Amino acid sequence: MNYIMPKTLPGFMELNPYDQIQFNKMKKIISDTYESYGFWPLDTPVIEYSDVLLAKAGGETEKQIYRFNKGDNDLSLRFDLTVPLAKYVAQRYNDLPFPFKRYQIGKVYRGERPQKGRFREFYQCDIDVIGDEILSLQYDVEMPSIIYDIFKKMNIGDFVIKINNRKILNGFFSSLQLKDSYVEILRIIDKIDKIGEIETRNCLNDVINDEKKLDSIMDFIRITGTNEEKILKLKEFNITNDNFTNGICELEYVIDSMKKMGVASENYEIDLTIARGLDYYTGTVYETFLKDHPNIGSICSGGRYDNLAEYYTEKRLPGVGISIGLTRLFYQLKEANIIKSTDNSCADIMILPMDENCYSYVYNINSILRNNGFKTSVCFTNNKLKSKIRYADKCHVKYVIIIGEDEIQNNSITIKNMETGQQEMSKLNDIFNIVKNN
Repeated sequence: MNYIMPKTLPGFMELNPYDQIQFNKMKKIISDTYESYGFWPLDTPVIEYSDVLLAKAGGETEKQIYRFNKGDNDLSLRFDLTVPLAKYVAQRYNDLPFPFKRYQIGKVYRGERPQKGRFREFYQCDIDVIGDEILSLQYDVEMPSIIYDIFKKMNIGDFVIKINNRKILNGFFSSLQLKDSYVEILRIIDKIDKIGEIETRNCLNDVINDEKKLDSIMDFIRITGTNEEKILKLKEFNITNDNFTNGICELEYVIDSMKKMGVASENYEIDLTIARGLDYYTGTVYETFLKDHPNIGSICSGGRYDNLAEYYTEKRLPGVGISIGLTRLFYQLKEANIIKSTDNSCADIMILPMDENCYSYVYNINSILRNNGFKTSVCFTNNKLKSKIRYADKCHVKYVIIIGEDEIQNNSITIKNMETGQQEMSKLNDIFNIVKNN
């Protein structure tokens, strides 16, 4: 027989069981936090009609789509979770409560060239609040509060949420008569942390070619100081542009309100270089970075947009949202040795029956342990005890319970601490104190 070499496509992450435990813990922290803020869970199809999914796509995005035909249907794999949300809200507009708060954690697909830390299949963890015609600015405040809670719980190091407002940038560029070029200018500014000031200026020069305007832009994005000082310096520009003025007011409101939401001041700051490259962001924008590992890049981003579902309905549906690329984040944290697989077992205790005559007794013990909150596994093999102990050790359980004829006759158990090697026979009820004290 000719066997096929087992292999995985490049750009698709497969973890060992120990790392998968850590990955799932991170995913659970995110979903639990989302739900604690009252977001509805949503799970849209991985496959959509191409004309629906690609209504707004174009350029590089459309080139990366996994697209295929099945019968007469032109189908595509979703490349993000925002477009499916837009379709969902437009389709079910009459049935949804607005503001509609939803979260979705699921895999998306992009056929880009695989690189270190970038994947073709990856988990996105999104939340969005969608309004009907209007949406309170208070939801812009809630987003960084959620980011703060998530990364505090993850305990992956000091982080900073960088905040800006696109209206400030758009208004500033309009005052320089650069409105027609502002999208390209914002895309360049958004890369300043990666390419540096000199290269940023060179790239801007290709678009603007006006030294005076270039100086104004560079001075603008170099504004420093505390959050309050940055707001004051923005006001001192005295730019008579409604977009600019409204952007400052919104940014000031968000920053002031975050204090009241309990977000620690050391974990957020105004950064006028944060623009978010996607051109549909229209107000508050966010980028989150690990202070000690800036090379990892943004670990959570998002912002405010004017109209989620403009390609599917005439209803105006403004929204604000954030997204965590969990697959990339987990990979980067592992590479940087920030997280380690210390909890390597799915079971607290493994039960080792010595033979089949012990099974009835084992079933009873197993039920009692699970009903008391323990995660258990039973080794149903015919191997000798030494072999079963090796198996338990390989499964990284901390305790094993050995059940043989003596334990059954004495209505007891033998429990062994796999870390210390300590072993003792005791009554089942004693296990709770043994585990608690060790």
